[in-house]
Amino acid sequence: MSDRTGSLSVLRERYGERYRWLVLLSVMVGTMASIMSSTIVNVAIPDMSHFFALGQERAQWVTSGFMVATTVSMLTTPWLLSRYGYRATYVGAMLLLLAGGVAGGFARDFGLVLASRVAEGLAAGVVQPIPAVIILYAFRPHEQGRASGIFGMGVVLAPAVGPSIGGLLVDWFGWRSIFFMVVPLCLLSIALAYRFVPTTAPGGVEASRHGDGLDWRGLVLGATGTLCLLNSLVALHGGSGVDAGLLLLGACVSLAGFIGWQRRQLRQGRKPLMDLRLFQYRQFAMGSIVAFIYGTALFGSTYLLPVFLQLGLELSALHVGTLMLPAGFVLALTIAWVGRLADRQPTHALVSIGLAVLALSFGLMVFVGLGTSLWTLVVLVILGRIGLGFILPSLNLGAMRPLDRSLISQGSSTIGFVRMLGGATGVSLCGIVLEWRLRVHGSTLSDGASDPARIAAFGETFLMLTLLCGLALVAAWQLRSSASSGTAPGDTQR
Repeated sequence: MSDRTGSLSVLRERYGERYRWLVLLSVMVGTMASIMSSTIVNVAIPDMSHFFALGQERAQWVTSGFMVATTVSMLTTPWLLSRYGYRATYVGAMLLLLAGGVAGGFARDFGLVLASRVAEGLAAGVVQPIPAVIILYAFRPHEQGRASGIFGMGVVLAPAVGPSIGGLLVDWFGWRSIFFMVVPLCLLSIALAYRFVPTTAPGGVEASRHGDGLDWRGLVLGATGTLCLLNSLVALHGGSGVDAGLLLLGACVSLAGFIGWQRRQLRQGRKPLMDLRLFQYRQFAMGSIVAFIYGTALFGSTYLLPVFLQLGLELSALHVGTLMLPAGFVLALTIAWVGRLADRQPTHALVSIGLAVLALSFGLMVFVGLGTSLWTLVVLVILGRIGLGFILPSLNLGAMRPLDRSLISQGSSTIGFVRMLGGATGVSLCGIVLEWRLRVHGSTLSDGASDPARIAAFGETFLMLTLLCGLALVAAWQLRSSASSGTAPGDTQR
């Protein structure tokens, strides 16, 4: 029996005009918890490796397992929302994230730590597409940019502040404290959800518990293709060309099978895991390309920049954390400001400006050397975060505003999936290119003191990211709408 007291109409009547902001606050807390769980654990990997006597490769499973789980589970969000509604889906994901944090914190075996990270990744993947769906359904078109900006500002503070707090916790209480850090945020998000998040499905309709079942075959094909692609890059990173080729072939076969199966589901009138009609919208198709390349550059640089600062420029971990912290706050402020601009300015222009600034920040890293001042490094890192601030609140709006209302939740999960897939690819790609350029320059990361050859290898890897942003710029310009005065998804709901 549905909970009428939690229906969208009852909650709107109870809280009035401010209700949509209360819903946004509720899901923002949970999304902050999921993002924090993805980034904060990195500061605990050295201590965890020592405790479990792990090699670097096994220790990285803690991060890669989370990313793969997040990427794949994003595809299930539209089905979960339509089957169980906002509240049940959101609370279920928060409970899973909570359980993963507690289990990881108490784990005495590395297998349980890895399982808890996968559980946290599954929860994060389900939660992260929900805010974009709520913004496009609950807010009027002229408010969507501001809502995206405020939401984004809150969310980016988690990874900006999280590692600094996490470093202190590891020093004071050990690596287990990192897992427990999400517990209070999860409990708060669940409490807010039971008060403000509606039980209904997207659009305010009742959730249909007797609709189509989950497209398990599509999920298996998608998961197989994702794992084959990411493992092919890992194999290539390890120098095994034959293994990498076989895995890449497996990824291509899985992709072809996935597309064929999704088309068959549509022809038979069933709900596919990924509705391929999304890509008939030019802006969404171009936005997906931007999202993939943007994810590659963002996650790749998130991996590459700290490594460069520590192993290339020989800065301490404390210096690196201090240097990157101001950029996190600048990113939060930029997102809030650009969110307001997105209500009045073309989103394709904002995304293009962001990509150009991001490309510039990567390109300027080529000129950084051992004698570069800390203030110069701070400015370059801040420049890159300003670029990200232009992209984050604008990309989803530009890609998803033209979609039919029935495709909004599918669009949010699909573009999130593409962005995360690009992110997972970017980390491996940066590692591969860096090792290649180090070999060309006759250097390694384990030779002791840094030298101009090592610096040059890093610079050329940053140049690769610059070129990727240039490619994304071409696609971003196609986000422009020829019918910008038309009806947006939020227009018809009131």
